[in-house]
Amino acid sequence: MQLSEILERCKHNDRRAQLQLYRKYSEGMYYVAFRFLKNSYEAEDAMQEGFVKAFAKMHQFTGEVTFGAWLKRIVINQSIDMLKAKKLELVAINEQVMGTVDEFDDWSVGDSISIAQIKEAIDELPERYRYAVMLFLIEGYDHQEISEILDITEVASRTLVHRGKKKLQEKLKHYYNGTGY
Repeated sequence: MQLSEILERCKHNDRRAQLQLYRKYSEGMYYVAFRFLKNSYEAEDAMQEGFVKAFAKMHQFTGEVTFGAWLKRIVINQSIDMLKAKKLELVAINEQVMGTVDEFDDWSVGDSISIAQIKEAIDELPERYRYAVMLFLIEGYDHQEISEILDITEVASRTLVHRGKKKLQEKLKHYYNGTGY
């Protein structure tokens, strides 16, 4: 059965079609939630709540983006909502103090650095930078999307990503054999 047919059946509340989508996407969505929540039980909850919300809002899925991208956005929002519910405060940066951020700064890492090492270094970032950097570098969202997801301004998103990347580069320095970058 084609994905489009499964999606259409889901719009009509077909439980078998919903189960097919769940089986197809649940593992990937679990890992998306886990990157934010760092707890397997909470990630499982966020993933399942994301599916519940997606199935309830299937009529809003227009196909402008892939279903996986649409569902991923829901799961990320659910994960962030759970973090906020735990009273995690994302620090909003005072825009008057920030100045401008050069979005096209050099962001490259050596070939000797693995994705696992980068993700580990991101996990060590202060919370105010971690989520913006994860959304930008790992999930591939732009600043407008990050600002919507984190409920901050685009300027704050640019600043958090910029400063987070600088801190990330600093943390990755020791992988360059002590020679810096």
